[in-house]
Amino acid sequence: MSNEPRRGEVWRVQFNPTRGDEIQKTRPAIVVSADGLTRLQLRLVIPLTGWKPGFTNLTWLVQIDPSSDNGLQKVSAANPLQTRSVSLERFVERLGVLDEVLLDEVVLALGIVVRYPLRSQA
Repeated sequence: MSNEPRRGEVWRVQFNPTRGDEIQKTRPAIVVSADGLTRLQLRLVIPLTGWKPGFTNLTWLVQIDPSSDNGLQKVSAANPLQTRSVSLERFVERLGVLDEVLLDEVVLALGIVVRYPLRSQA
């Protein structure tokens, strides 16, 4: 196993310091940048947060159940609205990896955030 974050892996990432509504603290995140983009020591990640029942109607949040493969301890939500490019220095530890189907769902949710107009989500 490489200590270099790869697409589809779940890592604990240190997001602080932050500003405004940016996601905070050290938390799991999914690496979504393509492998081979190594010129800069950065990776594109989608942070995870704890799943809440109120997230069900938010089309851009993807529910991820814990498994031995992904290394998560609780039901989580991938939040593409908080997608960030982060330095390799922010990666703390590898937790696991998502299966391809779920990774595709997370990447499609990123498309919802950047492409399609959203109705008001109060």
